[in-house]
Amino acid sequence: MLKNDKLEEWDRDNFFHSSTHLADFARGDLPQRVITGAKGCHIEDRDGNRLLDAFAGLYCVNVGYGRSEIAEAIAEQAHELAYYHSYVGHGTEASITLAKMILDRAPENMSKVYFGLGGSDANETNVKLLWYYNNILGRPEKKKIISRWRGYHGSGLMTGSLTGLELFHKKFDLPLTQVLHTDAPYYFRRDDLNQSEAEFTAHCVAELEAMIAREGADTIAAFIGEPVLGTGGIVPPPEGYWPAIQAVLDKHDILLVADEVVTGFGRLGSMFGSDHYGMKPDLITIAKGLTSAYAPLSGSIVSEKMWKVLEQGTDENGPIGHGWTYSAHPIGAAAGVANLKLLDELKLINNAGETGAYLNAAMRDALGEHANVGDIRGTGMLCAVEFVQEREGRKFFDASEKTGPTIAAALLEQGVIGRAMPQGDILGFAPPFCLTKAEADEVVGKTAKAVKSVLG
Repeated sequence: MLKNDKLEEWDRDNFFHSSTHLADFARGDLPQRVITGAKGCHIEDRDGNRLLDAFAGLYCVNVGYGRSEIAEAIAEQAHELAYYHSYVGHGTEASITLAKMILDRAPENMSKVYFGLGGSDANETNVKLLWYYNNILGRPEKKKIISRWRGYHGSGLMTGSLTGLELFHKKFDLPLTQVLHTDAPYYFRRDDLNQSEAEFTAHCVAELEAMIAREGADTIAAFIGEPVLGTGGIVPPPEGYWPAIQAVLDKHDILLVADEVVTGFGRLGSMFGSDHYGMKPDLITIAKGLTSAYAPLSGSIVSEKMWKVLEQGTDENGPIGHGWTYSAHPIGAAAGVANLKLLDELKLINNAGETGAYLNAAMRDALGEHANVGDIRGTGMLCAVEFVQEREGRKFFDASEKTGPTIAAALLEQGVIGRAMPQGDILGFAPPFCLTKAEADEVVGKTAKAVKSVLG
């Protein structure tokens, strides 16, 4: 493509990129890519490269790129009513309709939806609601929140604290003191390699019980967790994990926040991960799949149990002091309505389960015996390959070797996007739900070639 503008120069001179080595980018040592178009599972950049996006942006584009139905819904809403707020009982047809559609799909005990813009602000809302809830119930000390190491819940102050990844804490003075972290349910990285999955689950439960005993259940408001660990490594829970954790929380009157930013609206082949694993959340965090990222929108789904207390709080104290200017933005809501309709009409959640299972099985067949592949795991339209220096004794590569990023770069050279996950040599996949079996074969085949080119 002939380029006679200064876009690349403006990019390096003006644009602050997320999760980027800022100095490398400014010096030109880090490549830049300007995306110009997309269709189905593929994106295109302004250099003419067409790439199979096997990570759906950031687990985002569930329905696939280029869906005109959503684009038209956004345009129609913008022409009719581009903005109005949701304060003091105001709503729009799109926001009210979307709230109803969400609750029709949510677990039975959920009552209301508060809308935000992204998963981070939704979890900030959740923290405020948890604290408000316990203050109304006369339990001012019950404020701590237990998260898990390797969990991802955002990158704000409280949400970055809830996140259990070093990159989001280092030099930011995080985590804040109200946040505790317990063991990640990461069976492959267990300390005792002789443990069965059931024994490892029992270990995770025992560690949680010990933390609650040390801190005091009367100081702990909630436990937050993703049904499947996402950014921390794409890790499905071990056998019996969520029922066992739920039992501990119920015993100690600790609420459960299910962070379904990644898993909500079909990525596991089920509408919600909470139903998939038998979780009984008091709050559910939603974002990405709510609109397939065609417009920014998130939500906090509040249980009936919590809602009754929130109502009591406003009877006692007046209107609840929480709101975002762009909460329930009508353009985002219109995108959400169109997106959820498409998920149903095209049976994309069924395809996520079926083609996702095919992708995982094919990846195991292709790489399961490779000397440097320690684990291949996934569920629904999520898959991860974890690399090790030696399988025997599970010896990991030194982080300085950047094995995972090197393999991801080799895969990109073949026109397929996989994600080098943080804190480990892990290559992750989270394709759009419209992925075909032929495209899954391409992802697997080119991944195997990339691994061979780097590791032999």
